[in-house]
Amino acid sequence: MADDFEKRLTEIVQRLPAEQAAALLEFAEFLLVRHGAAGVAPGAMPGAKTTEIPAPLDIPRPAEESVVKAVKRLRATYPMLDVRKLLNETSSLMTQHVMQGRDKIEVIEELEILFRTHYEKLAGDDKD
Repeated sequence: MADDFEKRLTEIVQRLPAEQAAALLEFAEFLLVRHGAAGVAPGAMPGAKTTEIPAPLDIPRPAEESVVKAVKRLRATYPMLDVRKLLNETSSLMTQHVMQGRDKIEVIEELEILFRTHYEKLAGDDKD
């Protein structure tokens, strides 16, 4: 099965124009970094380039913002993060605000720390 997969992938790469083949390789490297082999550093495989984690986007925090809008802003600010990994902690903070009446400013500040921490971990893992 693996041989068939590799043959098919090789065939596709060979038939693509150089620019699209390079884009396919970049996408494969991105997937490897995000979901790939544990303990394999990007660029550790022969011919692989180190994938840089992009910097967060500069989306300023508005003066008045709801917790839901803050989550949307932070997801847009950090598009490189896997939001599934943030879901539990984000939901917990939103619940504290909605159900327990926790101040929205405190919750938004914690959300910002949460997203920044996950980004720094991702970017830090990329530099190892």
